[in-house]
Formats: sequence, structure tokens, C-alpha cells
Amino acid sequence: MSGGHGHSHAPTSATPDRGLRNRLAMAFAITALVVVAQAIGALVTGSLALLTDTAHALADSAGLLVAVVAATMVLRPASPRRTWGFLRIEVIAALGQACLLVLVGGYAAIEGVRRLVEPSEVPGPQLLVFGMLGLLANLVAIAVLSTGRGANLNMRAAFLEVVNDALGSLGVIVAAVVITTTGFTRADSIAGLFIVALIVPRAVTLLRETVRVLMEFAPEDVDLDVVRAHVLELDHVREVHDLHASMIGTGLPVISAHVVIDDGCFESGHAPQILEEIRQCLCEHFPVSFDHATVQLETADLRERTCDSMEHA
Repeated sequence: MSGGHGHSHAPTSATPDRGLRNRLAMAFAITALVVVAQAIGALVTGSLALLTDTAHALADSAGLLVAVVAATMVLRPASPRRTWGFLRIEVIAALGQACLLVLVGGYAAIEGVRRLVEPSEVPGPQLLVFGMLGLLANLVAIAVLSTGRGANLNMRAAFLEVVNDALGSLGVIVAAVVITTTGFTRADSIAGLFIVALIVPRAVTLLRETVRVLMEFAPEDVDLDVVRAHVLELDHVREVHDLHASMIGTGLPVISAHVVIDDGCFESGHAPQILEEIRQCLCEHFPVSFDHATVQLETADLRERTCDSMEHA
């Protein structure tokens, strides 16, 4: 006997939102324009800070494009072959964005150190113009994405990208002002390294979070030993094994367990009530909906025979 869910139906908390896709599309259009403008500026000024920010914006623009595609695919319904639909695509998209940022950060760090040793001439006034254009565009993108930034990993990654783009543009502006007023051209390299410092920690954090989901690790705020202990406190429960918890996508945690109960519960017809109590306990001590707590009830005899067969396999 088991309690579970129909995989063809996603819960409300994980229902795709067309508004999120539209906001992502707008942000992508804005950042694509930023890439073009800053690329021109990097060629004109020869600025490492602007070149790094352009590469950063290009990675973010590509990431946003992937995010738009992911948000579109998520809207496709589940099917008998794709029981969760494309809900996990937002996690894969976030992973791709993180990888892009790591590559950009590595290149910029190497080039930044090289230019600290061998500084090059950079026209401050022109650099300032392109930095201000980038900042303005990124502020608009931030406003577009701000209301949906907590919806899922995909939206969070996109929002953090444009925020860091804005900080990168601010770094370009500061470098431009310093170069214009003091002639200290190494400020350009320092600004480039500042942008690297923005990129890498965020990328590593995002990588860690997406890998946790894809590897189906238990959520960080869930202690399965505690969950098991609560279930074992219920009357007639003798053992809990094969207890698993994971995230299908943002807002969609699932949990499953095999629970051994007294044989008499099956003989008396009490097993369905025990099943409901166990599922209710799981929902109280784990952030999962009742429909996504799957429990398999077993007799002690079945558990022993299963263990014996595994030992002799």
C-alpha cells in the first residue's frame, strides 16, 4: 500500500508563469543592446574594464536567452513520457549561466593581472560615456526583473546577473573618473578585477545550488534523521528505510519512504489510517505538499525477506 501523487500534475507553487517569461525576454533585449554598445566602446577605448564588463554582459545576455527558452519550455505540460514536464529545465539553465560566468571571470582575472604589470592607455571621457550607458540600461533591466526575482533559480540567476552587470558598469564609471582626473590608467585594470570579484563568488554559489538539485541531494534545510525520528514516534511504526528527499525544481520538493508497520494493522484494516498519519507527519516536518509525500507500507515479514534476498544477490 502506498500514498503518492500523479506526476502529470504540478503543484500550484511550481506552476509556470508566462509573466516571468515576458520579463526575461525584456531583460534579454536590454542586455543584448548593452553588449553591442559596450563592445563598440571596448574597441574604441581599449579599456579592460569595459572589455570585461562586455564579456560579462555577453555571458549574461546568453544566459538570459537560455533563461527565456527555459521559461518557455516550462510552460509545456507534463506527459506520460515526461512526467514532470520541463520543470527542471530552469535548473539546467541556471547551471549553464553559472558556467559561463566562471569562464568569463577566469579570463578577466588573467588579463587584469597582466595589465596591472603592463598598463595601457585608456581615454577616460569616452570610457565614462559607455559606462553610464551600460549602467542606465542595467538599471532598467533590474526594474523589469525585480518583481519576479524569487520565483525560481532561473529568475534568481537572471536577476543577479543584471545586478552584477550594473555594479560592473559602476566600476567602469569609477575607473573612467579616476583616469580622467588623475591619469592613473591602472584604475582600468583594478576595475576589471573588481568585476571579476563580483562574478566568481556568485557563479560558484549558483553552481553549488544547481548541482544540489540535479544530484537530488536533500534540501539544505531538511535533516532526514529528524524526519525519520518523527515518523518512528507514530504508533505501530516499526522501521523507516529508503527515505529520500529532493527537489524537482524551485518550489517543488518531493519525499518518499518505505515504512514497516505492525502486521496487525493490515489484518484489522487500520493500515490506511496509519498511512495518512505518516504522510501528515512528513508534511509537518518537511516542506512538501501532501500529494508529493509518497509512502510504501510494508510488513515486518516482507522487510525481512527483502533484506535476505539482497544479501544473497
